[in-house]
Amino acid sequence: MAQQQQQMKHALQQCIDAQKDELHSLSRDIWSNPELAGNETQAHDRLVRFFSRDKTWTVDSHYKLPTAFRAVWDLVGGREGALNDALPGIGHACGHNLIAEVGAAAALGLKAALENQSELLQPVKITVLGTPAEEAQGGKIDLIKAGAFTDMDLVFMAHPAQQDAPFLPGVALAEVMVKYYGKASHASAYPWEGVNALDAAVLAYSNLSALRQQLKPEWRLHGIIKHGGEKPNIIPAYTELEYYLRTPLVKDLFDLKAKAEACFRAAAIATGCQVEINYPYNSYYNILPIATLANLYKNNGEALGIQFPEQPNNFSGSTDFGNVSYVVPGIHPFFYICTDALNHTEEYAVAAGAKKAQLYTLRTAKALAMTAVDVVCSPDLLRKVREDFSHAKLKQGKHLEDTDTFLTAP
Repeated sequence: MAQQQQQMKHALQQCIDAQKDELHSLSRDIWSNPELAGNETQAHDRLVRFFSRDKTWTVDSHYKLPTAFRAVWDLVGGREGALNDALPGIGHACGHNLIAEVGAAAALGLKAALENQSELLQPVKITVLGTPAEEAQGGKIDLIKAGAFTDMDLVFMAHPAQQDAPFLPGVALAEVMVKYYGKASHASAYPWEGVNALDAAVLAYSNLSALRQQLKPEWRLHGIIKHGGEKPNIIPAYTELEYYLRTPLVKDLFDLKAKAEACFRAAAIATGCQVEINYPYNSYYNILPIATLANLYKNNGEALGIQFPEQPNNFSGSTDFGNVSYVVPGIHPFFYICTDALNHTEEYAVAAGAKKAQLYTLRTAKALAMTAVDVVCSPDLLRKVREDFSHAKLKQGKHLEDTDTFLTAP
C-alpha cells in the first residue's frame, strides 16, 4: 500500500504540473474580474466551463445559490469523499482567485491519482464546491443550511496568507447593526423638541470604547457610525452603527454579545431614543482543529519543500469555513504567495495576480491532494479523523447547539 500511495502522489503531481498553464489562466481570469459578494457571475461561469471540459465531471451550475456550483467525480462504486472548496472571486485583496485555483488543481490531481486504482480499500467521490460571498455574507453557511455538505466525509481548502501554516484557528465573528430613532427638530430654535439620535450613537461608541478595558485580551470589537444625520441645524432623528464582535471561540460570543448589547441599550435609555439591534448576516465560527489532517498536510508539504515557521499564538482573521468545520471534519491551511504584503491591501491584490504566486499555489494544491490520498488509502486514518472531530466539538461547550439561534436572534 505504501508503494501504491507514492505512485498515486506522483501521478497527481504530474497532472497538476501538466495543467499549470490552464490553472493559471483560470486564476488570472477570476483575478482580472473581481466581483462583490453574491454577484460572482463571471467567476461562477468560468469555473463551470473549466470543469465542464472533462465529461467525467458532473457539473451543476447555480447549485443551491445563484453563484455557487458543484462538480462531482465518482469512482466506480464511490459513495462519499473529499471536498475542495473553490471560492469564486469577491475582490481579490485576499487572494480568493488563488483559493479557486487551489481547489480546482487539488481536485484534478486527486482524480488523476484515483482513476486508475481498482483496489482501493474504500469508495471515493470527489466534490468541488464553489462557495460565494465569504467576505460579507458567509456563502458556505447558506450552503450548510441548504444541505450541500450532508454527504461529505472530509473537506479541504487553503487560503493565501503571509506564511505557510497547517492550521490556524481563526476567530468567531458576529456582525451587528444598530439603529437609533429619535425626533428631528431645529437645532437652534427648538432643540428641546428634538430627541438626538446622534447623541445615542456617540454614547454607544464611547460605551464600547470604555468596555474594551475590561475585555479579555483576545476579544475584539470594532465598528463605525454609518449614518450620523443630515445637516448641522437639524437634530438627527436617525443614526446607524455597524460593529464586528470577535472572540477566539464561538461560545465566547455569547458573553461579548451580551456586553455589547448592554452598551447599545444604555445609550438609547440615556437619550430617549428607540433602538433596533440586528444581526443581518451569518455568524462565523472558529475553525475546529483536526490534528490528524494537519499533521498529514504538514508532512506532505515538507516533502514538497514547504517550510512551516513557528506558528503564531493568535490569529484574528475570520472565515465561514469555521462553520463548515463544525459540520464535517476538514483542514484549512494557509499558504505563502511570495509577498510580505498584508491581506486586504492593494499590494496583496497585486501579488495574488502575479505569476510568482503560482509555484506556491500549486504546491499547496499538491499537498492537499496528497493528504486526501493518505486518508483514502487508510480507513484507520479516516476513523482517527472522525475521533479528532468528535473530541474537538466536545471542547466547544454546552451552548454549541444553541449558537445559531442565539447569535442571529434580533
